[in-house]
Amino acid sequence: MIVWTVANQKGGVGKTTTAISLGALLARAGQRTLLIDLDPHGSMTSHFGLDPDAPGESAYTLFHNTASGRPLPASSMLQQTGVERLTLLPADTALATLDRQFGNRDGMGLVLAHTLGQWKDRFDRVLIDCPPMLGILMVNALACCRLLLAPVQTEFLALKGLERLLHTLSMINRRRPTPLEYLVVPTMFDRRTRAAIDSLRRLREQHAGHIWQGVIPVDTKFREASQAGKPLPLMLPRSRGSIAYAELLESLLQREQADVARQPLEVAG
Repeated sequence: MIVWTVANQKGGVGKTTTAISLGALLARAGQRTLLIDLDPHGSMTSHFGLDPDAPGESAYTLFHNTASGRPLPASSMLQQTGVERLTLLPADTALATLDRQFGNRDGMGLVLAHTLGQWKDRFDRVLIDCPPMLGILMVNALACCRLLLAPVQTEFLALKGLERLLHTLSMINRRRPTPLEYLVVPTMFDRRTRAAIDSLRRLREQHAGHIWQGVIPVDTKFREASQAGKPLPLMLPRSRGSIAYAELLESLLQREQADVARQPLEVAG
């Protein structure tokens, strides 16, 4: 099981779109993929026609049961998305209360890691959609992933959100045996505006070696796909946004292969 976390400490930069698009492309490629919605706003959950205000098991159940000393719930909490091989762990608006309820309890930072350990034979890939603030939810998402994807809208204010996220990452890395790798993904790029061009140039200068060299363009088709409750790469695979996310996924998979190739061989002795 390979886990990617999608996060930025600023809202509206394309986190949910990135997680859904990459998840759909992985599922189409034959990967058993789990999407996890940790954002109390539940945008990912709503995208697939579910109500984050409705009663029922959700990501919140994991944390509530752990804090109450109950067994972690079975996979009955998982929901189908209507896309083959793509499964959803939905959000609940009650996730917004976690830090107030359980912020000081031991072990709350590894709830998601323990849960995914139980599901490791069920899924090949996991993508986690985070809320735009530091707390129990983001700590959980960063503690269990192999790679942090940081979508950044190509405009000045979004760059500040990235700075906060990287400060959070530096704190998390102090507790990890190996540092967590991250990749900046420029989103909502409009080549017609000077502001977008300047922001992209600044991103590439400041995060060389940690930035995808492509961009996710502004594409109104994302809104249409959201209204239809479908991932854009499956609904309109030749749209500009779909092509860009396919290129991003190809780059990520090549990155993984390169990492595996660099690992030393074990020699039996």
